[in-house]
Amino acid sequence: MERVGDARELVLGYVDALNAVDVAVRAAIPSLERIADVLGLAHSRRISRSGQVGTYSYKVHGAGCRFVSDNGTEVDVDFAADGSEIFDLWRLRRYGLSLPEPLEVTDQDLRTAVWSLQPLLTEVRPGWFSVAN
Repeated sequence: MERVGDARELVLGYVDALNAVDVAVRAAIPSLERIADVLGLAHSRRISRSGQVGTYSYKVHGAGCRFVSDNGTEVDVDFAADGSEIFDLWRLRRYGLSLPEPLEVTDQDLRTAVWSLQPLLTEVRPGWFSVAN
């Protein structure tokens, strides 16, 4: 497959993995309305800053959280002030490298892939993207 095609598949895979994290976390903690609420729970010490939730280990950091599935796939996501999930090229690349069959792509290929996936994805601030509602 061509490089941009690989990058596009990686971005779509990240979006799918982020959705899977959302479903698993909300199933494990029914009081959550969205995965961004993990930050509030950790900051209020109602849950630990790191631990296990469903089939994922998690670690809260700064404005986001890294989730790692039992097969080692890493989904790192930050949260905007409104709680929406946002990600940058670095997080996409980390996801690709954590796959069972690691996929290494360049920032340029990722950037091209992200732009090709509009309107599914929107740039919320320079270099940061979100899945459109």
